Amino acid sequence: MPATRKDFIIDLLERSIATYVETFLGLLIASGLGTPADRMALLEKAAIAAIPAALAVAKAGLAKFKGDPNSASIADPPD
Repeated sequence: MPATRKDFIIDLLERSIATYVETFLGLLIASGLGTPADRMALLEKAAIAAIPAALAVAKAGLAKFKGDPNSASIADPPD
C-alpha cells in the first residue's frame, strides 16, 4: 500500500513527540543527580527539550528530498 501525505504527517508527529519526551525525561533524570542549586526549573527543561524536537522536524523536512518522500526517514525504503 503506498504511503500518503497523512502517513508522512503521522510519522513526523511520532518522531518529533518521541524526541521531545525522551529529551525531557533525560533532562529530568540527569538534573535529579545534581545538587538543588544545580537543578534546572521544570520550564527550563521543557524549553530545552524542544530544541532536539525542532531539529527532528527539520530533519524530517529534509528527508522529503531523499528516500521515500512520504516518510520522515532519511533512510531509503527497503526493497
